[in-house]
Amino acid sequence: MGDEIQDILWTHVCDQFREEEGEAVFKNWIAPLIVDSIDGGVLRVLAPTAFMRDWVDSHYRDALMRLVRKENASVITLDIVIGPPHRFDAKLQTEKMMRALSKNTKTEDTEDALSLGLDPRFTFENFVVGKTNELAYAAALRVSESKEVPFNPLFLYGGVGLGKTHLMHAIAWHIKEHHPEREVIYLSAEKFMYQFIRALRHKDTMSFKERFRSVDVLMIDDVQFISGKDSTQEEFFHTFNALIDQKKQIILSADKSPSDLSGIEERMRSRLGWGLVADIHPTTYELRLGILQAKAEKISTIVPKDVLDFLAHKIGSNIRELEGALNRVVAHATLVGRNINIEMTTEVLRDLIRSNDRRVSIEDIQKKVSEHFDIKVADLLSSKRSIDIARPRQIAMYLSKMLTTSSLPEIGRKFGGKDHTTVMHAVKKIEAMSKEDIAFAEDVDILKRVLQV
Repeated sequence: MGDEIQDILWTHVCDQFREEEGEAVFKNWIAPLIVDSIDGGVLRVLAPTAFMRDWVDSHYRDALMRLVRKENASVITLDIVIGPPHRFDAKLQTEKMMRALSKNTKTEDTEDALSLGLDPRFTFENFVVGKTNELAYAAALRVSESKEVPFNPLFLYGGVGLGKTHLMHAIAWHIKEHHPEREVIYLSAEKFMYQFIRALRHKDTMSFKERFRSVDVLMIDDVQFISGKDSTQEEFFHTFNALIDQKKQIILSADKSPSDLSGIEERMRSRLGWGLVADIHPTTYELRLGILQAKAEKISTIVPKDVLDFLAHKIGSNIRELEGALNRVVAHATLVGRNINIEMTTEVLRDLIRSNDRRVSIEDIQKKVSEHFDIKVADLLSSKRSIDIARPRQIAMYLSKMLTTSSLPEIGRKFGGKDHTTVMHAVKKIEAMSKEDIAFAEDVDILKRVLQV
């Protein structure tokens, strides 16, 4: 395939990925990649570092493959490899030249590159408040409006898609608009880790320290991702203390409370809980309906109230999935020319509704596997390696990969902070044993069917 055609394909994939995952994720992890070739059904993509290659492979491979195959069904696999430095040097020079030619576009020289990627949709005005998130909302608003530091740090936590990132972006937007003199850095924990590793590699840690310890507001999203990364935790610990001593504001988010974060040093967990810890609970029906109504008011298509009510009842997992469901229904109605009603909505969202009706959590799997093998759930989460514990743990990890939408790192964290490679090994081990031992395969299949009922 010619270079021009494959570049067009990759551009389309990047545009769709940016729309689905957001600007921040795209800029941090996908934008640096270079499409190299498409040959024999293999799309070869170059990554600048092994760290980025591994992260993209474990977190975004499935999403990228789905989008690639949407553009070109002949592509059957994605090969992410470390590319030669000169390819990325050339890419950087091209990007610099394009930025120089674009006088109406803010460049990295005038806009802090570390703070790019804030979603303009994620403001306080667009955040729907309910009982499950009112404390987190009030705390976020207080921090963004106050010239002093009201509590330090502000620690927001909750499950996936419940609004943590929305509030983080809203704080950043509010400060930038009302207190432009304050220097704000907003980035994900993965990006913080990536920046630190790059500084180590280039022996430029002093610049890194100066950059992060001289800001007025430091915001780090999904801080749980530094679990198990000792050197990054050490640097974050010192950065945290330095900013606290200077009375600078720190705002963090995670999927668990500080005390429940696994793989984080005790001294770090203690400091994370110094200020205000505000949780965001799973959505209620009333909040989901309010979110749908607010979103429906902003689109040109009329969505009947009974359809919004139906969606609020059926899609109860998280806000992101809820909004995505409404988008799918409206898009289908617009493109195909059908009226929006419950029958049409059920047809369009058949897979999503079935998934929510039969949704299995990792905790459900751990409980059922423990009961089946007559062991404690705590044993599955431990580091015990005896075969009577290790094998059920591997089965539970395998079923978590098969029956949930959780990524390998997320599954690993649910099993006592295990690395994603441990989960990958467990999946491969159970697959291999199932092929070799019919009785074993039947045992695993029974567990799978019980969990899906």
